[in-house]
Amino acid sequence: MGLYERYLARRIRQYDAAPPEHVALVITERDLLERGAYETLVDFFEWAFEYATQLTVYVSVLDAAAVPALRRELEAIDAPRDVAVRGPDDRTPADAPIQIGIGLGGKHEFTSAVRTLAERVDDASLEPEAIDDERVENHLVFPSEPDLVIKTGAERLSDFMIWQSVYSELYFTDINWRDFRKRDFLRAVREYCNRSRRFGR
Repeated sequence: MGLYERYLARRIRQYDAAPPEHVALVITERDLLERGAYETLVDFFEWAFEYATQLTVYVSVLDAAAVPALRRELEAIDAPRDVAVRGPDDRTPADAPIQIGIGLGGKHEFTSAVRTLAERVDDASLEPEAIDDERVENHLVFPSEPDLVIKTGAERLSDFMIWQSVYSELYFTDINWRDFRKRDFLRAVREYCNRSRRFGR
């Protein structure tokens, strides 16, 4: 770790606020076409697990035909922890320290959860008044709420974890994924620790 990275890590330790336990990253399929993109992703996992206990990666996809190839690559990645990869047609909740969604938009995920609950109401296995936040969350593919969401390349979010990220701290960087380094991740964590989280209040 370089001198500047050690400086940033020291600054993070000096904050009273705890670092994020759940970090989410938003990248695009185009990012993964860049040389070294998967190696950077593995490095990101290592950096993040110095602070967090859970990671979520969302890969926004313009061409649905690219999903199977991306899925094969991501399921074979040499990650430091177990990985659960989900695509647009998956409805099974992800349960692993590293969760990766490929083209699984937040609107689609939320709609699928509502549809499942509606089916349970229709077959009389669930009363409508029993539907609450917790039940909705239990039917999401990615049920956990990230503390910090990092978006590279531009100041806009994709259709990503609409329900789960409502109280997340968002960090945008204009640095493209191919150029993302540990110092960029540490800047995001430092910014997170420097904020006062309000959780919608």
